[in-house]
Amino acid sequence: MTVKAFDLVPAIERVSWTDKVKTVVECLESCGKNLYIGTQECFVIHYVLEEKQYLEGTIIFDSTKQNQKYLDIKKPITLLKALSALNRILLLCDGNLIVLNMFDLEIIPSMTKLKGVSYFCLNENPETNNPFSVEVCIAKRKQLLICHVTDDKIINLRDVSVPEPPIVMAMDGQFACIALSSKYVVVNTESGYAQDLFPYDSNTTPPLVKRITKEEFLLGGPSALGMFVTTAGISERPPLQWGENVVSVAYSHPYVIVLSSDYLTVYSILDQQLKQRLTFHGGSCLDNFDGKMYVASSDIICALLPVPWEKQVQALLNDKKVAEALELAKYANKAGLSKEQFKNVYQHIQQQAGFIEFSLLHFEEARELFHDGQLDVRELISLFPDLFPASSSFIRMNPPLHDIGNVNEMCSFDSDKVLSCRKFLLHYLESIRNSNDAIGCKIEVDTALLKLYAEMDYSSLLSFLSSSDIGCQPKEGVEVLQRFQRYHALALFHLKLGENDLALGIWSKIISGDYTDPFYPGLVYFVEFLSKLGDHLLVWKYVDFVLERDQTIGVKIFIERPSSEPVSERLRPDFIVEYLHRFPTALIKFLEYLVLEKKLEKEKFHTHLAVMYMDNVLQILKLPEPEQIELNDARRKLQHLLHSSSLYRVQLLLGKATESNLHKECAILYGKLEEHEKALKILVHQLQDHDAAEDYCIRMSNGRDKKYRHRLFYALLSVYLDSTLEEQKREEMLPAAIQLLNSELAEFDVSKVLQLIPSHWSVAILDQFLVRALRSSLHHRYCCRLQSALARGENLQVKFSKIHIENTSVIMTEDRICAVCKHSFVEPTFARHSNATLTHTQFGQDIINCFLKFPVTKVAVTCKKVDFFFGVIFCKQGIENL
Repeated sequence: MTVKAFDLVPAIERVSWTDKVKTVVECLESCGKNLYIGTQECFVIHYVLEEKQYLEGTIIFDSTKQNQKYLDIKKPITLLKALSALNRILLLCDGNLIVLNMFDLEIIPSMTKLKGVSYFCLNENPETNNPFSVEVCIAKRKQLLICHVTDDKIINLRDVSVPEPPIVMAMDGQFACIALSSKYVVVNTESGYAQDLFPYDSNTTPPLVKRITKEEFLLGGPSALGMFVTTAGISERPPLQWGENVVSVAYSHPYVIVLSSDYLTVYSILDQQLKQRLTFHGGSCLDNFDGKMYVASSDIICALLPVPWEKQVQALLNDKKVAEALELAKYANKAGLSKEQFKNVYQHIQQQAGFIEFSLLHFEEARELFHDGQLDVRELISLFPDLFPASSSFIRMNPPLHDIGNVNEMCSFDSDKVLSCRKFLLHYLESIRNSNDAIGCKIEVDTALLKLYAEMDYSSLLSFLSSSDIGCQPKEGVEVLQRFQRYHALALFHLKLGENDLALGIWSKIISGDYTDPFYPGLVYFVEFLSKLGDHLLVWKYVDFVLERDQTIGVKIFIERPSSEPVSERLRPDFIVEYLHRFPTALIKFLEYLVLEKKLEKEKFHTHLAVMYMDNVLQILKLPEPEQIELNDARRKLQHLLHSSSLYRVQLLLGKATESNLHKECAILYGKLEEHEKALKILVHQLQDHDAAEDYCIRMSNGRDKKYRHRLFYALLSVYLDSTLEEQKREEMLPAAIQLLNSELAEFDVSKVLQLIPSHWSVAILDQFLVRALRSSLHHRYCCRLQSALARGENLQVKFSKIHIENTSVIMTEDRICAVCKHSFVEPTFARHSNATLTHTQFGQDIINCFLKFPVTKVAVTCKKVDFFFGVIFCKQGIENL
């Protein structure tokens, strides 16, 4: 037994038809305040019951006997049914169906004709809604009589045959559920089809049929079971285990009340469990009369008053029976409540249930109930006093949703349980932070999250502080983060408050070791923030701090600025270069950025970078054992800059390179001065790199005309064949000269080469060069002849077009107007365009001035008024380009 669903209140303490003779109650019927009692002595007694409710909630009944009727049949009255719409009462006594007037209890003679009736019932779900008739099913021998009862007659609609005389029955719509002598059946009164349900032993199981809901009945089954059956002949609910000696049953949603010899037992149809048991001896009948339930013994009648479902739910919640309370609330009779009102009541119950589950540490169930009940999350946060913001004015609901003081008391100061509760709160707040459940609670939610993250989840704290909007109070947030030594998070919090200087100060202390925070990303993060900071004065405050620790990383403050950042005097390149003289590594990186990435064309930046590159090379060369890889990388950078740039001071660099014997760099610089012979001599004689010399000629002639390339390769050949060289040196240069002449990449003016080649060289040495030169010459000759022929053909076409245009006539009339100014022609001159439009000559002359590259031709023109005069016409190509 889990709930008090009903109160048993005396309604009539002693039923009697005379003061001297004891009366035995057989059946009851109620209609409004009227209570009708059928007795064993064949009396019908009419009482009027008045309910009186006192302030403390107690209800008592005041009964007044109105009338009584003796039927003189001397048999018990076994069944009473009131037809309130007709002011009639149907009763069954010794097989006779008798109709009485409801108020004076007089028999209606015209309606009392049926005899041999074993049972009758009202159709509690009629298919017709005639307010002036009631549908009744009457069992007479092996037939069911479907009748309509009016105020003055009983109309038989149809008869339905059944296998045996019915004992008890109930009707719903067109279906009648009947208890026969050994089995239950459902009969379709329209078609006459009878479906067997299940058998029973009438010697041990009293037949019982009770309509529960639409198209569903409750039957007394074998083994002391109450069986639920639908009109389709199936059971959709588990049976009730209601015990022996069942006398009668009644239904009041969601409860089934069972009357036995000594008890009234209440079961729920939701879970089929026993909910309440009341002692009641000698019970004879029980029923629900349109919401009012009465139970009778032989001479006492009591009312079963339902306890309001809200009180039942609260009682279950007090016993921490959450599932039962929610189920009862969900399926309770909601009479008197609108949909919105019930929703509010039910959500309040869900909130209470959520706190009960929370107190039991059933966190998943609590989370679901809080969410479904739309809990004001501040009610939950208030259980954690250290997490609640000091500035909040929230007051808990009154009456309270729970009796929990705080979480520590709830968990009996068990640290593990308290930690579990705090983790639950953290996850719950995360899930609702951006939902409707957190509307109006942002300060409380964000403050609690900040404190919980600081305590338990640092990485999530950093993500939280990176979100767009945080509703914490500044002072409280700073205190929390300082208390838990979350210094990087503290700096981020200052950023949220717009306090960049404080954030940078904290980060600088972490970098310098004054604070310890393993989650801080380091100097790279610090530099990245400075590179995006728009407060340039604040940037310069920390430049030295960064560059003193890492120049390569620190210079990114100036290199990785936003492209959309406006120009600032404090961040002019000249100013930064001047400042970085103390930090050479950073200065080189910044100059590389200006010259190689931004492509600034300022001589001083290019020269400065080249000088620093050269100084770096010279410093490496001065080392006792210079690292060759480092030296090669440094010289490669210098040479690339010398090749790619033309804005540095060549003479300055040439002097330094010459002094230091940087021959390759000297060759590049001589090339910049157009002193190619000196450059080639260095490559050939100093470096002895013939491939580099050939590459020099190709590179320096890129983008130049063919004569320039011829001159460069001729200069290289001249270096190889220099007559001023010693005999031995000339012999050494001979293979290189021959290889150059035979190279596929080299290009020469053949006539000059033949003059340079020594006369004693054999043709065999030069055969490849001569064959290639001859082929090139012939190819050039053929191309020139082809171009000449094409030009002659094009000239012929132009002449033909000119003749065709000159032979074209134009007829001029008085109504012809200028296509530009829209005036008529007065002078005997005009301009004709290729699309046949005519304009005044001044407009044509303007067009001629714009397109002098197109030919203009005069043609003869014929006019009606003037024999001959001249016009001007453009070629078609010129007009199309207008």
